[in-house]
Amino acid sequence: MTAIIDYDAGNINSVEKALHTLGEETLITDRREEIEAADRVILPGVGAFGDAMKRLNDSGLTEVIRRIAEQGMPFLGICLGLQLLFERSEESEGVAGLGILPGEILRIPDACGLKIPHVGWNSLEYPRKGKLFREIPEGAYVYFVHSYYLRAREEDIVTAVTEYGTQIHASVERGNVFACQFHPEKSSSVGLKLLENFVSFT
Repeated sequence: MTAIIDYDAGNINSVEKALHTLGEETLITDRREEIEAADRVILPGVGAFGDAMKRLNDSGLTEVIRRIAEQGMPFLGICLGLQLLFERSEESEGVAGLGILPGEILRIPDACGLKIPHVGWNSLEYPRKGKLFREIPEGAYVYFVHSYYLRAREEDIVTAVTEYGTQIHASVERGNVFACQFHPEKSSSVGLKLLENFVSFT
């Protein structure tokens, strides 16, 4: 069973729907005991970094997420859920992220002909192909909606990159912790395969 953390950050129902398409049992919850009893956990999200961290801190979920990461349960952050795993974001100066992974979230730089937020399909390259991308070929297209992007401090955790005015670290993996800036639940068959790979982890 996959627990989807509910912290009023948006996009939760579309993640649940994609998992149901795969036949996966899911539970949307903000209860500590239900999250910790799951087989794996997803932190989705669309919204502002600072607001999201306040909700996680106020609800006591910050420590739950850190404990899950430490104990080895498969964990997947999606979009804002990826950003929250890192140390800080230019979107919310002075607000500490979860700090589970080393790096920072930066605003996509302005460039001629590029719109911000970045909304649309981009292809992926694999500097180090991770387990999430099993049977997903390099060059596959996935769907992004974001104005801020990850710059990981450790290159060896980066498993997929794309280009949009700058190189974007699009997916990371370290041990049991996985995350992607794009939305697998909105990325057609490629995204469903990625989610299928994730729910196969034990």
